[in-house]
Amino acid sequence: MELRDTARATDGYPLAVTRFPAEGRAWATALVAPAMAVRQDFYAPYARFLAQNGVHALTFDYRGIGASRAAPLRSTQATVTDWATKDFEAMLGEARRAAPALPLVVAGHSLGGQILGLAPSNASVRAAIHVVAGSGYYGFNERMRWRVRLLWFVALPLFTRLFGYFPGRRLGIIGDLPKGAALQWRRWCTHPLYALSEGEAARASFERVTARILSYSFEDDPMIEARAVDSLNGFYRHARIEHRHVDPRATGAAIGHFGFFSEASGARLWRESLDWLREALAAGV
Repeated sequence: MELRDTARATDGYPLAVTRFPAEGRAWATALVAPAMAVRQDFYAPYARFLAQNGVHALTFDYRGIGASRAAPLRSTQATVTDWATKDFEAMLGEARRAAPALPLVVAGHSLGGQILGLAPSNASVRAAIHVVAGSGYYGFNERMRWRVRLLWFVALPLFTRLFGYFPGRRLGIIGDLPKGAALQWRRWCTHPLYALSEGEAARASFERVTARILSYSFEDDPMIEARAVDSLNGFYRHARIEHRHVDPRATGAAIGHFGFFSEASGARLWRESLDWLREALAAGV
């Protein structure tokens, strides 16, 4: 039975979490890390699947998002760095609390697979499943070539400064974001080095990760193409990465940027990734 709860980020900010205790004998603990502006409820079916198969799972909302929005976004001070070094970091600890002796794994969707590299204790992660986690640099996106340029160079800076936050939900783009997070993300997405544009400390942080990583990209994803995933994978220089680029015709259902976490289109991939996770942990790092 899942349990909704509140936990604290490393700076004390209250974060909404949901715990999914493993059924039967537990063999791992997983932190499910959301994509940009996506609420944790979206990941509940996948977290339940993990729990039903012996993995303690935890989902959460970043500060300013979903149930972790404690104030209007105009007054929410949050950057992507805060999400990585304060929220994601604290949730790694919360995930471990269920069973400290079990191996810790991460299932990161898009942003969730990107900012693993910036979390201070990321070296403690034994394995990770990255779902469409790639560099957001606009030069890697040819399928939405003009839309991404309009977003980063016109819409996001204009509307963020006008409203005091990015009103993505109203615009039908991404979702609502705190001002600091929106503008920092824009800086990353307009720089070829993406998150590494933060400097040498960011590069060193990514290089702490030695986990095995299964990295998925999908042929029908209009947002993150395979070369963007390859670019981000290159940031994790000391990780052991397997990149699987999936043609949705092989799964019988459209996948895109979000379909992996849909029970209807992602169930076969859930089983495949779970089998990979068992093998990765059994083999060690």
